[in-house]
Amino acid sequence: MKIALLGYGKMGKAIEAIALNRGHEIVLKTSQAVTSKITIADIAIDFSIPNAAFNNISNCINNNVTVISGTTGWLEDYNKITSLCEEKKGAFIYASNFSLGVNIFFELNKTLAKMMSTLENYKVDIEEIHHTQKLDAPSGTTISLAKDIITNNANYSSWQLDGNAKKVLPITAKRVENVPGTHNITYKSNVDTIKLEHIAHNREGFALGAIVAAEWLLGKTGVYTMKDVLNIG
Repeated sequence: MKIALLGYGKMGKAIEAIALNRGHEIVLKTSQAVTSKITIADIAIDFSIPNAAFNNISNCINNNVTVISGTTGWLEDYNKITSLCEEKKGAFIYASNFSLGVNIFFELNKTLAKMMSTLENYKVDIEEIHHTQKLDAPSGTTISLAKDIITNNANYSSWQLDGNAKKVLPITAKRVENVPGTHNITYKSNVDTIKLEHIAHNREGFALGAIVAAEWLLGKTGVYTMKDVLNIG
């Protein structure tokens, strides 16, 4: 594949290393906006910043370039992108987290939420820890986890950062130097505690998942998720 990296920070560099190791070619790497130049690529991988993601993704779709995005914080425009993708017969995947392990974790979270939905004596909360350079809090991964709990457990109707109101799922977001990403989901009662935890040891898991998704998506049309890539759920 000829790959354009839109956002050439730490994640972009990690993706570059894995892509080259798997025999792909990086034809463009930039943290600046690009327009028609994007057509030199077969596929674009967007790990930019929230206020650039929509333009990056729509530019790729308008130029018939397959695109995947792991940028969080822009999802108020997600439906616009999916509509554009359908209109242009493009190909697009968004994931709040491309890690293969995290996407298994998502499915475990949904299953546990369903199992706990009738047990009102258990209270659930989410804690996430990320590096100090992360711009959004809570993380996109955490929001995905929270939404899946709310969908599958009628005891909660919304989530809130540091919340404590009834039917509100509380989230704690911590920023600690050199932490790639840790997510804890805890169900606690007076008698015991049940915990799901995912700990990323480095960025390689996120980068590998992005490349696997790109390899899977190339040549297809439509809007997909990592569940499609991994054939789970």
